[in-house]
Amino acid sequence: TDQQGQTVLMPSHFFIPSHGLDNTQDKDGIKGTLINTNTVEAFRTIDKNQLFQEATLKIKEAVESGEALKDPKKLYHYLLLTFADLKKYKFYYWFAFPAIIPDQDGWQLDHQQDLTSEQASVLHAAYQGQYYFLIKKETERMQILSLDAFEKNDQTIWFAFLDPSPVKGSPGWPLRNLLYLIYTVWGLKKVRILCYRQSDPYLIDASLPEHCSYQTTKSVGWERNVQGKLGPRMADLGPLMDPARLADTAIDLNLKLMRWRLMPELDLDKIKQTKCLLLGAGTLGCYVARCLMGWGVRHITFVDSGTVSYSNPVRQPLYRFQDKGKPKAQTAAEQLLEIQPTLVAKGYDLTIPMPGHTHNHLDQDLTTLTELIKEHDVIFLLTDSRESRWLPTLIGTKLNKWIINSALGFDSYLVMRHGTRQNQMGCYFCNDIVAPTDSLTDRTLDQQCTVTRPGLAAIAGALAVELMVSLLQDPKGIHAEASTNASDSSAGSILGLLPHQIRGFLGQFNNLLIVGQSYDKCTACSDKVLEAYSQDPLSFVQKVLDDPIYLEDITGLSALKAESENVLDDWTAEEDDF
Repeated sequence: TDQQGQTVLMPSHFFIPSHGLDNTQDKDGIKGTLINTNTVEAFRTIDKNQLFQEATLKIKEAVESGEALKDPKKLYHYLLLTFADLKKYKFYYWFAFPAIIPDQDGWQLDHQQDLTSEQASVLHAAYQGQYYFLIKKETERMQILSLDAFEKNDQTIWFAFLDPSPVKGSPGWPLRNLLYLIYTVWGLKKVRILCYRQSDPYLIDASLPEHCSYQTTKSVGWERNVQGKLGPRMADLGPLMDPARLADTAIDLNLKLMRWRLMPELDLDKIKQTKCLLLGAGTLGCYVARCLMGWGVRHITFVDSGTVSYSNPVRQPLYRFQDKGKPKAQTAAEQLLEIQPTLVAKGYDLTIPMPGHTHNHLDQDLTTLTELIKEHDVIFLLTDSRESRWLPTLIGTKLNKWIINSALGFDSYLVMRHGTRQNQMGCYFCNDIVAPTDSLTDRTLDQQCTVTRPGLAAIAGALAVELMVSLLQDPKGIHAEASTNASDSSAGSILGLLPHQIRGFLGQFNNLLIVGQSYDKCTACSDKVLEAYSQDPLSFVQKVLDDPIYLEDITGLSALKAESENVLDDWTAEEDDF
């Protein structure tokens, strides 16, 4: 009823649920044929008459073979043509419900008779969800039978069907195929039929003129569009959807197209769920973030202590002229949300404690940095100094996190993944024989600015992200062995090689794939450093900040250098004697 209390007749609906393509989900549903075309042109030009005749033939064969008596749902068989414009969210569809009709004229329906309220109540109690069935009238009750129980001369039996029509006196479409079955199987041209509805079921008498028959298989059933013409319908969901969600699904669509067409085994959900921490929101940080978004990563966090300067926007694509003076980390996160509102993006204005540098609020910043590394899956080291990468390397190694490093020269770059105990590959500091120290104090102007070729950061940032994605597709992940030779068919993931280090030289447009072994005297990832850090993190870090040589002492680098100097002194003395 409407707001005025008037009865409003609603049209019948045919509903295909989300699990409709799974045969195991719905035992009571009817079967049909769904054809989805890849292009709108194919949707327009497909041979609809042939498809319709094939659907009609399935109904005819079910009737003639007797299968429809055992399974009356086979009198239903729908045809659905579809085309989905997934970029514009427009869905074209055309339903057909084939109904076989006589060669000439048709069945005549008359003598409508309502059931009494008592009969209707008894019928409702006995009904068990059948589409087509028989009703055997008895003295005080009605018995529901299957179609194959019909006896031709039994006057106490009615044919019945589930009537979807809301209009009284106008039976629904499924009646046509029931009449075809009655004529074909039993040769009846006069029959009484019950149109079963939840409200007001009624009886009708159906008769077929003597000159009519089903010698040829004529059928009708294409649905009309909203203009009342034979043609497809279109559902435009774009205006009904949240623009932010539209953007979110559009991003996923591009990636899914990659998987559907080229790489079915690509695990996009694993990439999407990866939480990435970007230490550094400068040129490298901006390019890494944009590339991560392109791969569908939904959780990105920036850490940086700097502010946007006038020189930044042209090289760092997440900043604008009007952002001058704003904190980089928060501004970068805000810009990511402007690009993709459904992203989880955060920014932390934090100075990373560095060897050889004094640091206020060390306890607080160390705790914050440790918690951030704990909360994320992959740590990108993208800072502009060597010593600022030391503490994140140490904490990340201690927490068994994935660490990917990217560093720039003037026309060269390094992209590497830190090794693990399983693969015995080194970290960023494993090749050093000295502890990281203060390299920032007293730098001249040309040293304060990152002097690199403008295209370098985009290349290195993209390689860092692609390395992460390739590792995510390998069952061993960050523990995978390094692969440097494309001819080795067993090496790498589904996306290609899994190098340890990529050293690029833009001047020669060349990349070298290098494998570096871990070093037992490394100042960042060796067992001695990890053990000293575990015993008292705050005290240990404070000692390193006060005196970086402390790292050389506990790792044995100081002793190694002393031995080397002694050997050199001995060699020099021998030369003098000579």
